[in-house]
Amino acid sequence: MRNLKNTLFYLLVTGAFGYLMYWIIVQGKFLEVGREIVSPTSNDSEWIQFLSSLFHNLQHPLPLLLLQIITIVLVARIFGWIFRKIGQPTVIGEIIAGIVLGPSLFGLYFPEVKEALFPVASLGILQMLSQVGLIFFMFVIGMELDLKVLKNKANEAVVISHASIVIPFALGVGLAYFIYYQFAPPGIEFLSFSLFMGIAMSITAFPVLARIVQERGIHKTRLGTIVITCAAADDITAWCLLAAVIAIVKAGSFVSSIYIIGLAISYVLMMLFVVKPFLKRVGDLYANKNNLKKSVVAIFFLMLIVSSYLTEIIGIHALFGAFVAGAIMPDIAKFRNVFIEKVEDISLILLLPLFFVFTGLRTEIGLINEPYLWKITGYIILVAVIGKFLGSALAARFVGQSWQESLTIGALMNTRGLMELVVLNIGYELGVLSPKIFTMMVIMALVTTFMTGPALDLINFLFKTKGVIIPSEIKQNSKFKILISFGNNEKGKSLLRLANSLVKGQTENANITAMHLTMSDEMHAYNLEEYETTTFEPIVKESVKLNQEITTIFKATGDIETDIADIAKEGQYDLVLVGVGKSIYEGTLLGKVLGFTSRIINPDRLLDKFTGKEGLFENSPFDERTRLLISKTKEPLGILIDKDLQKIKNVLIGMYSIGDVFLIDYAQKLMYNNDSHVTILDNNEHTKNNFIIQNSLVALEEKHTDNFDVFQPNQINKPFLLQQNLAVFSLETWKKLIEDEVSWLADIPSVLIIKP
Repeated sequence: MRNLKNTLFYLLVTGAFGYLMYWIIVQGKFLEVGREIVSPTSNDSEWIQFLSSLFHNLQHPLPLLLLQIITIVLVARIFGWIFRKIGQPTVIGEIIAGIVLGPSLFGLYFPEVKEALFPVASLGILQMLSQVGLIFFMFVIGMELDLKVLKNKANEAVVISHASIVIPFALGVGLAYFIYYQFAPPGIEFLSFSLFMGIAMSITAFPVLARIVQERGIHKTRLGTIVITCAAADDITAWCLLAAVIAIVKAGSFVSSIYIIGLAISYVLMMLFVVKPFLKRVGDLYANKNNLKKSVVAIFFLMLIVSSYLTEIIGIHALFGAFVAGAIMPDIAKFRNVFIEKVEDISLILLLPLFFVFTGLRTEIGLINEPYLWKITGYIILVAVIGKFLGSALAARFVGQSWQESLTIGALMNTRGLMELVVLNIGYELGVLSPKIFTMMVIMALVTTFMTGPALDLINFLFKTKGVIIPSEIKQNSKFKILISFGNNEKGKSLLRLANSLVKGQTENANITAMHLTMSDEMHAYNLEEYETTTFEPIVKESVKLNQEITTIFKATGDIETDIADIAKEGQYDLVLVGVGKSIYEGTLLGKVLGFTSRIINPDRLLDKFTGKEGLFENSPFDERTRLLISKTKEPLGILIDKDLQKIKNVLIGMYSIGDVFLIDYAQKLMYNNDSHVTILDNNEHTKNNFIIQNSLVALEEKHTDNFDVFQPNQINKPFLLQQNLAVFSLETWKKLIEDEVSWLADIPSVLIIKP
């Protein structure tokens, strides 16, 4: 009845007021009497007029800008994903995406489409948006700097860092001497050109370097601390030098630039001794509150914009102001988390790709159209690598690092990435760099960033080291070592309880390592230690409760499955325990077992179909990550389907084939270490008919007579299953049970599936 009343009211109101509007419009026609009314006339058909209107709308600045952003973000994400898959930083793919959309490729083969999508008149708006993205990005970079690390490791780091700046800077100035006459833009002094060549050679991409260090798992080592500190010192020094260089270029001479540099120093002092204490007071005031007021957030964002505005007005570029604003943020993880979450997504995903494409539109590979020009490009790359790589490595060796560590530092410091593009674009906008030299330097930035990963792999190979770090506390002579890899705390605690039940009776001869891996693009350098502490705190508490000593591994990575396999192999673990994720099969029996019914769509699964890997596991009742772990891990792998596993007193072990005989060893461990009651589920009477299984069970029964039973599958019922804490199956048996849709599986307790 209520719905009928609402419908009648709706029809009455819309009908009455619709008729009223129609009547007013008809009456309004009489007001046109005596006026010259101009109506648009056209000889074209209505369809042609519609198309003309549509094309006119497409050329309007706003729809054109939105179309540009859609194209840029899609292409940047695709190329970034591709390069991440081949083990390169995402930033390289995004830079390549910019070059592809520019005149070097897209403009070369589809000039009309490129001109329609990126007309010259629209580039100003694109540039402004990209600059806003850079301002936010530099704010994040400033926040990621840990100034406390600089204080603790300043001695060695400053020597290495400044050597890695001075040497390539000097070589860059020397290179400028030889190429100035041919490549410097008309009217540009040698001083300005040489200084920009020097600063471009000496820059290091701190964010890319920090992510590589995390991915390699060396961030908590002495080497990782030194290289992060070097990069931080390098970042601060290079940006101060860049500010001075910009001041000199804009002023026209060094003497004239003193005024600008003086203003810049006054600005930095004000930020350090006036603004920073004020922000710290605000931070302390709101540090313990659950939610930050919008007015508080507004204060910090306003400070960012004002800081950028001041440095732009002074003449040392807005990006320097954004960097300083991030560096003086309160040293409170909560604050930095809030602002990175608010800034980073819109900056990295939406605005920063605009900068890459804008750089790509300026990069014309076609200008390098002679062997001589490619020869000059090669010299630029050679000078850049010698200056930064060897300069850093020799300085590191001088302060006492080993050759391996020194070369590793050199390879990492040679990473230029996005920061190099920022410097090059500033030089291009100031008119110091010509299109040809700009293109050569962009190629150099790509090559030096791309070579970092292969260079580190080569160094590790030459010095016969592995790419994974195993804690020295792990007892190499332990008789039984277990590695548990967990994604969330609850799953980690269940895995720890299971591992403890396998070893707690023989603590002197066993070792348990708890490992947490996280994707590197989800991590920030500034809160790495706090994140690690928070992640392991519940696991450590559970280990104390169990009276179980554990060692820990924490690592940021770009490939979780491969790293689990590599670490398991390097540590020579006897068992690797992981938790299973959601099933990819909607409505299957396994979905009911896990308690999930939704279907998961994963890009990696689609890639598997194209590469032919899908066929290997097309019937596998696991999620994609578990399938990859099964294929990559060579050590014994245990997959836990956790249904609130607490104590392990009653255990069901499936014995369905001769290949399941290895499970008896796990039954014995559970009985000996945990005093568990084990029920062997004997299919096809293997306990009577198979000599190997029969003898193994006889030996087991002699030691644990009261804790041992044998059941047939037809004896299984729901009350019995509900009494069990854990069911253990081999991987092959489990897959067969799932494929056969054995009905009682839905009532099983937590399950441990073991691949021997």
